[in-house]
Amino acid sequence: GDRDMRHLKSGRKLNRNAAHRRSLFRNMACALIEHGQIITTEAKAKELRPFVERLITLARPKEGRDAVTTRRLIVSRLGPTAKTVLTTDKANEAIQQEWLKSNVLRRLLERAAAYEAAKRPGGYTRVIKMSTYRIGDGGSKAVIAFVDPTETKAAKEESAAPTVS
Repeated sequence: GDRDMRHLKSGRKLNRNAAHRRSLFRNMACALIEHGQIITTEAKAKELRPFVERLITLARPKEGRDAVTTRRLIVSRLGPTAKTVLTTDKANEAIQQEWLKSNVLRRLLERAAAYEAAKRPGGYTRVIKMSTYRIGDGGSKAVIAFVDPTETKAAKEESAAPTVS
């Protein structure tokens, strides 16, 4: 019945049905891969995190793993939007030439390769709560962003708390 406790039920429903939720995560993931960071609600950001982290892990180049299979798996998880070209700026030819080859899938693979090169064991994204709230409903906002592959734990702690000498 409705009074059962939520034991072993993981994942937020976000007031959406399964298809709408899947669509939401796909769209948010594509936006995140395209822009490097997005602003959304705290709940959505936290729910998107594992979705994207798994994609990156999958996309990391690995010995003995077929690249075609990997790409198809990613597209199956991100939906057909992953293959569409990102920027179509007719005005600027130079940008268009450069971006023509770039889509979400490729961006993801490039980013994953950078994390692989940096030998980063997971933790590719971070969620930072914002001090402002959504105008419409006062929902708590958060930024979800990719972590710089070169960044280490030590460097992060140093930048967070600068030592006063």
